[in-house]
Amino acid sequence: MTADATPADYDPLYLQGIVHFNACDYYESHEVWEELWTEYRGPSRKFYQGLIQAAVALYHFGNGNIRGARKLHGSVHGYLEPYAPRHLGLDLTGFLRDFDACLSEVAASTEDYPAITLDPDLLPEIHLDPPPATPSA
Repeated sequence: MTADATPADYDPLYLQGIVHFNACDYYESHEVWEELWTEYRGPSRKFYQGLIQAAVALYHFGNGNIRGARKLHGSVHGYLEPYAPRHLGLDLTGFLRDFDACLSEVAASTEDYPAITLDPDLLPEIHLDPPPATPSA
C-alpha cells in the first residue's frame, strides 16, 4: 500500500491516537482511532482498524481479560500485514514483532483464565518515520 508518507499525510486523529497509545492509555487510543475509522473511506481503513484492534488487545491484557486479548491478537495481523512493511510512517514489521513479543504468553496459552502478568518493558510503542511536523508556535 502506501510505503512513503510525509507528515502532511498524518491525520490529526491518527497522531492523537498514537500519543494515547504510547502513554499506555489503550482505551482512549481506541476511541480516537475509532472516530477516525468511522468517517474514513480511503485505502488505509483496514490499517486504522488494525490499530484499533491492537489497542483493544492491549487494553484487555492490561485488565486481565486474557481470552479477549488472545482473540484480538490474531486479528491484528490480518488487518496490518497487508500494509507491511511500512504504512503512514509506521514500521509495521517492527510494530508487529514488538506486539507479538508483548503478547507471546497470551497467544501461547490455551487456558481461558491464565495468570499472565503484563511486562511493562515489552509494551509496544509507535514512532513514525518521518516524524510528525511540530506545530508552529
